[in-house]
Amino acid sequence: MPDPTTEIILHNYPQSPVAEKVRVAFGIKQLTWRDVEIPRLPPKPMLTALTGGYRRTPVMQIGADIYCDSQCILRELERRHPTPTFMPTSEAGLMWCLSRYTDGDLFSLAVKIVLGSAGDNLPSEFAEDRGRLYIGKDWAEGLKRANEQLPHLVAQMRAPLSWMNSQLSDGRSFLLGSDPAVIDAQMYHLIWFIRGRWAGGPEMLSEFPDLIRWEENVRTLGHGASQAMRAQDAIGRAKNTEPASEIGVAPHDPQDLQVDTLVSVSPDVEGGEQPVEGKVRYADAETIAIVRTSDEVGTVCVHFPRTGYRIAIA
Repeated sequence: MPDPTTEIILHNYPQSPVAEKVRVAFGIKQLTWRDVEIPRLPPKPMLTALTGGYRRTPVMQIGADIYCDSQCILRELERRHPTPTFMPTSEAGLMWCLSRYTDGDLFSLAVKIVLGSAGDNLPSEFAEDRGRLYIGKDWAEGLKRANEQLPHLVAQMRAPLSWMNSQLSDGRSFLLGSDPAVIDAQMYHLIWFIRGRWAGGPEMLSEFPDLIRWEENVRTLGHGASQAMRAQDAIGRAKNTEPASEIGVAPHDPQDLQVDTLVSVSPDVEGGEQPVEGKVRYADAETIAIVRTSDEVGTVCVHFPRTGYRIAIA
């Protein structure tokens, strides 16, 4: 039987591009994990019970430790399962820096292409939810503008795809060489999204033969081995275990955080999302972890990246 304190649970849904990034990461490390399917649109009551309000996809759970945002998830996977590594070369710092581009501007560009190209065919409820999340409070005007400017947006995406194709033109299997790295997962989810969700995606990608070859190599890695799990059982898992993560705050914290400081954490965008409140358990330059307690899930520790998230002291 798997150890309930170390078994990986991923709360996700099949169509999520960011979840695909994490599923590919499982494939790189050939991990075994439990698959909890969540709704594509709010409300997501079982997920937010665990997170305290965070609703983005995916969320990873290990016992009573809850990891939000793929940046935080990938770091924790590397810490717990260092072999095979996500970092087969010495450029780990540069790869994390580049991930701010793949997960930020480049992902936003892909979202605008996919949603903008759909135009009036995009279901109104989905358009409002994702538009507000990724474009902001003026989402309706933003989606209209994305539809009108689609050729421009595609041109902006075409350039980085050509850079990737050039990187792969020497015949290497993956972006950094013969072994897959975290940057392969971080770039692949964008290609997966464009190919699968934009009608013009396959034609645009056909221009880049080495990119297509790499895409197949990444696809062949698979997603590790998964088994379905009910959301109720995942909540029970959290309630019957205790957080196991480190306690403490690293020196030189610019917000003067301390263990047990009451804070709220939210994505640093105007997406209309509910902040998560709790007491600091751990914080350093990369991560903050806060403890919260409820009757439904017991005591859990919710982990977030520092980059891309706003921490407010209550």
